[in-house]
Amino acid sequence: MKNFAELDAKICNCTEALTAKLDGTNGKRAILLCGGTGCISSNSMDIKAAFEKLVAEKHMEDKVTVNIVGCFGFCSQGPFVKIFPEDTLYRLVKLEDVEEIFEKDILGGEIVERLLYVEPLTGEKVAKQEDIIFYKKQKRVALHGGGVINPENIEEAMGYGAFQGLKKALSMTPQEVIDEVLAAGLRGRGGAGFPSGRKWSFAAANTADQKYVVCNGDEGDPGAFMDRSILEGNPYAVIEGMMIAGYAIGATEGYFYVRAEYPIAVKRLRNAIEQMNEAGVLGENIMGTGFSFQAHIRLGAGAFVCGEETALLNSIEGKRGMSRPRPPFPAVKGLWGKPTIVNNVETLACVPYILREGAAEFASCGTERSKGTKVFALGGKVNNVGLVEIPMGTTLRELIYDIGGGIPDGKEFKAIQTGGPSGGCLTAKDLDEPIDFDNLVARGSMMGSGGAIVMDEDNCMVDVAKFYMEFICDESCGKCSPCRIGTKRMLEILTRITEGRGTMKDLEELEELGNTVKANSLCALGQTAANPIISTLTHFRDEYIAHIVDKKCPAKVCKKLMQYTIDPDKCVGCARCAKICPVDAIYKTTYTAPHNRLASYQIDADKCLKCGACIATCKLNAIIKK
Repeated sequence: MKNFAELDAKICNCTEALTAKLDGTNGKRAILLCGGTGCISSNSMDIKAAFEKLVAEKHMEDKVTVNIVGCFGFCSQGPFVKIFPEDTLYRLVKLEDVEEIFEKDILGGEIVERLLYVEPLTGEKVAKQEDIIFYKKQKRVALHGGGVINPENIEEAMGYGAFQGLKKALSMTPQEVIDEVLAAGLRGRGGAGFPSGRKWSFAAANTADQKYVVCNGDEGDPGAFMDRSILEGNPYAVIEGMMIAGYAIGATEGYFYVRAEYPIAVKRLRNAIEQMNEAGVLGENIMGTGFSFQAHIRLGAGAFVCGEETALLNSIEGKRGMSRPRPPFPAVKGLWGKPTIVNNVETLACVPYILREGAAEFASCGTERSKGTKVFALGGKVNNVGLVEIPMGTTLRELIYDIGGGIPDGKEFKAIQTGGPSGGCLTAKDLDEPIDFDNLVARGSMMGSGGAIVMDEDNCMVDVAKFYMEFICDESCGKCSPCRIGTKRMLEILTRITEGRGTMKDLEELEELGNTVKANSLCALGQTAANPIISTLTHFRDEYIAHIVDKKCPAKVCKKLMQYTIDPDKCVGCARCAKICPVDAIYKTTYTAPHNRLASYQIDADKCLKCGACIATCKLNAIIKK
């Protein structure tokens, strides 16, 4: 495509083709399968191959199409199969279900009801995605195209709005583009929440022979998969966002920094770059406007610290991933010493929407200081695990109980950790607080990149703090001593407490160390390292005291402070537990009452590993954790 007229014609044709595919006016049924990492790991590609085989065997290539699409988001219900034009959604599909779906639905026009989602509150079977409560309170902006388009087909992306934002941007001046992003109120979705338009302004104001745009796709938080799913579902939108940012600041090159553990995202990103170059919407003199831009990919080795922008830049340059002192900031002196803006995947994915739909539309949802939507990876002790995109200002209660479906097995909600290792725990008293950048910080946590781990009454909050501190210690680059040494000392204290060797003085030292590390560390990894400790000490100090004074873990999680025993009045001597014990810690006794048995069993506390295998195998709940 050499000019806007050719782009418009191509977009028009692609839109008609995609619309015809989804509404059936092309005379074909369309089978769409989730191609996200989660569903692929659950055999969705084998399911796709089985559908393709049936289509070929029945010579129905002119009547049925089979495609992969991006993540549907509802991960706990995958793999998904969606049938158009009826828009029927099947969940938890297995390979053995393929023939039934094909025979009943594709050939017979009959819905396979056993594969429909069942709303737990009503017991009602739901056939359409938009009618499921999980989706009703969501709004897809960054996730635009996910679950609809084939992420490896540029024509489907163009049929769903791709490059319309770029076209509009190239018809504006760079300053007008920056002003539009400023008016939208877009703040960085990587965690800091810095206004994106202001960051762009700083880089635009610096004169240089070369400038860069860098996309941070490192995403190292435990339980986080937002950026990965966006890249897997619609890589074209992220590239388009990078190009718009490049035009705004005067950059001609961009780098995607994606961790190597995301092979599907990398493959689709690389494919999208190749297709865009071939189509003429990426490369030299794009659509005759004089604007040139090229995108490159660099793979990260999985270092959490490389999520920090200056460590990331070092890594791209081939150096060890360690943070740089600031100032100078990357907008002044970044990649190879040139002005550089670093935005994360979700931020760049929002940019085409802002240019395409307008700043006012983007800012129409959200709160006064946090506009638009936010993508969360909702996980942990919640019924509906998955990827959700909600308007800023949605409450934690809506996220956990409406979208998330509440806590499994009727357990009591205890806390939600937002912001990953850099965030903090929020409790039941925070459930009606609106989610936005500033409010979460005011409550002792942070937005972070979007991880949201729900915990119930069975979670030990001291153990949670220890888990995150272990992660931080492993991921610290070691450049500055407050982080390198301080986090190690905090982990040692937490370990003592969870093993019953702690003292009340340890709590004072934890707080003092946490504040010292926060105030003196070079980068955000160290500056936020103590957040999980500080928040759990604030909200769950009684649990710390129970570990120290009573030598007990109230949640019965810390192995050194609990013991497995067998209730002799419940044990019937079946020996299931003894057979499964990996260290032969369960032995036979001669206790017989009250069941007139020949024997019962007990546990040797010195040998027991507290692995839980015996509890899992006992059918009578005779094994107790104390």
